[in-house]
Amino acid sequence: MTAALTPPAAPRRSTLLLLIAAVAGAHLALLLGPLAGTPDVADPTAASTPPARSRPVERRDAAGAQPAAAVAVARVSTVRWIVPAPAVDTPATPLAASPVPRAAQARVPRPATPVQTASVQATPRSPPQPPAMATLATDPVPAEAAEPTELAAPAQPPPEDPVATSPPSTDDTLLAAAATPKRASPAPATATPTQALPPAQPPASTRLDYAVTGRIKGLAYTADGRLDWTLADGRYSARMEMRVFLLGSRVQTSIGRTGPGGLIPERFADRSRSEKAAHFDHEENRIRFSNNAPDAALQPGAQDRLSLFLQIAGLLQARPEAYTSGQVIDMQVAGAGDAAVWRFEVGDEVTLALPAGEVRARQLRRLPRKEFDSTVEMWLAPALQHLPVRLRVTQANGDVADQQISRMP
Repeated sequence: MTAALTPPAAPRRSTLLLLIAAVAGAHLALLLGPLAGTPDVADPTAASTPPARSRPVERRDAAGAQPAAAVAVARVSTVRWIVPAPAVDTPATPLAASPVPRAAQARVPRPATPVQTASVQATPRSPPQPPAMATLATDPVPAEAAEPTELAAPAQPPPEDPVATSPPSTDDTLLAAAATPKRASPAPATATPTQALPPAQPPASTRLDYAVTGRIKGLAYTADGRLDWTLADGRYSARMEMRVFLLGSRVQTSIGRTGPGGLIPERFADRSRSEKAAHFDHEENRIRFSNNAPDAALQPGAQDRLSLFLQIAGLLQARPEAYTSGQVIDMQVAGAGDAAVWRFEVGDEVTLALPAGEVRARQLRRLPRKEFDSTVEMWLAPALQHLPVRLRVTQANGDVADQQISRMP
């Protein structure tokens, strides 16, 4: 009973000294660095493992009783973890053996070969000329010269081939150009089957003066007209000018060549304030217009709006007995923007009282085929090589122009 009430014995001096020494050693170890048994900082495995969390140190005596005064362990430390990046051993590669990137190979320019230079210089395309500067008579350009020749490009080597960066030899280029087929030139438009045109004998060169009367939008007017006709060396030229007082003039021209069937127009122009033209391309069998109207197919015996009067005069001059009253003459007539077929009906011979005197002439009349077609009438005098001694044009809106010969040639 007495032993149970006795207070716990005081801790021994040796135990306290050991406890104090352990605490002092722990502080000294934390201040001076890692212990001899800790892993080296340079070790990657040890660096990745966080340090163990330290606990306060408690000491009990042999009986299990806690000391009266517990010593708290304080942690004061500064640790800096410096882990250097592991070095990667890369085998050294000589610069001379490094391959050329594919993009660099593709961007290497290939020098022009002699074959390419010759092709470019041989087939230039001249810029189109405006209508006001167009020449009156030009030979048609052959289809081979109008179409540029396709250049023969040498075969490209594979990108990974280092030889691709070197220029090809001249022999290889010549062989590649010879082996590459050229693009075939486009075939010309299908020509209309050749028709047997009736013979025509155009009249000789002359000049005709006309007195013109007419009406425009209900207003009457008078004018002077002149036809200059030239035929020489297998070619012809026609020019009709009409001058109206205070209103200016209008000029129509037609040029071309002649053949057994009569006139073969090459260019027709109509100019008042500006000029519009039609070009007859006999190589391609097309009629082309300067006002950007669609091309028209060129039919055999086609004429323009000025040459048609002289062409019909040549038909009647060559065979007057073939064109009697009631006969019909069909002819393609090109203006400045269209090329329709006109039909003329041959009438009777009549005597006209004209400013130049009485003249015997045969009438031909164009029959309108559409609603807004104009009516064209002409009187051809057999005594004057069937030249037109009177022309009258009546528009669908009622405007009319009547020109009559005022002086005999």
